[in-house]
Amino acid sequence: MKAVAVRPGVPNSVHMVDAPLPKLGDIPNGRGVLVKVLKVGVDATDKEINEAKYGNAPQGFDYLIIGHEVFGVVQEVGANVKHVKPGDYVTCTVRRPGSSIYDVIGTNDMTSEETYYERGINLRHGFMTEYFVDDAEFIVKMPPGLKHLHILAEPMSCAAKAISQAYEAQRRLKVWSPKIAYVLGVGQIGLLSTLVLRLRGIEVYACARSLPGTPNSKIIEGLGAHYVSLKETSLKDLAKKVGKADLIIECTGSSASAFGAMEVLGLNGALVWASVTGGDHKAEVPADKINLEWVLGNKLLLGSVNGNRTHFEMGIKDLCEGELLYPGVIKQILTTPLRGLDSYQEMMKLLVEGKSLKVYIEVAEG
Repeated sequence: MKAVAVRPGVPNSVHMVDAPLPKLGDIPNGRGVLVKVLKVGVDATDKEINEAKYGNAPQGFDYLIIGHEVFGVVQEVGANVKHVKPGDYVTCTVRRPGSSIYDVIGTNDMTSEETYYERGINLRHGFMTEYFVDDAEFIVKMPPGLKHLHILAEPMSCAAKAISQAYEAQRRLKVWSPKIAYVLGVGQIGLLSTLVLRLRGIEVYACARSLPGTPNSKIIEGLGAHYVSLKETSLKDLAKKVGKADLIIECTGSSASAFGAMEVLGLNGALVWASVTGGDHKAEVPADKINLEWVLGNKLLLGSVNGNRTHFEMGIKDLCEGELLYPGVIKQILTTPLRGLDSYQEMMKLLVEGKSLKVYIEVAEG
């Protein structure tokens, strides 16, 4: 079976492998689901794994099959699988349980263990292959009407989780009802976060360095939000103009932006860091001023990564509502399809160039 993999620790090692064909019996207790892969999305995570910045192979392998954004069709199910059947469209969660209490209760995305297991990222093979099998717990059914949005289910789960976690934490305030939100970064997570916030009726200012007129900025406007070019308006000037944010979703991948956001959060506000920064970049911040304002202002900082089954289901519901309210807008995120697993070199080239909003591989018809 064809699969695209890297050799963890070896920079630029992406290659094709002949992987074992998965079988339903690989999953015990009649809970297996065999899925034919139709599409796989890729992002900066896949690029950074290929650059050997992180990622580890599963035990017994010297390679890691990449790809953590998947859309497929069920081929076969075990005797104890009830929520999907052959022919259903599905996606699949990414994080797999360890042994902490959080893993045991189904919130494995919140594990308290240092070692974590993620398909296509760390210690578990991913989905950039022809077939995969997994436990029914991690298989999430997708409506046929969302077939055209396919691999957006996984990044949408990350956006849904980040925002729902902010609301959950802010229950401490009893009556928190954010009116203004900033979204920093307008990649796929930023765009999908904007959608989730607009569905909650929040005035959204999505900020990025590019001047207006880019495809990303047009999607923002199509969602009824405001696009702000940081080349024209700084965050501090934006805050003076429209008020400090009640909620900020930071997803630029820049540590300078992550810390800079702390200066424009309003009283009782929440700042969510939803991107990962690599390297050893250092940023200078007015630490004393931030410390004073955050303590006296009861401000909240939280990190959000990955999503569990609940977040996938939340995200899929938001995609459904988004299609009704903003028809045709969400699909504009899916800019760059490639045909077949053999296109993996072109895929990685596009990721390195960073000019495409969303690259994905069409593995099979279905």
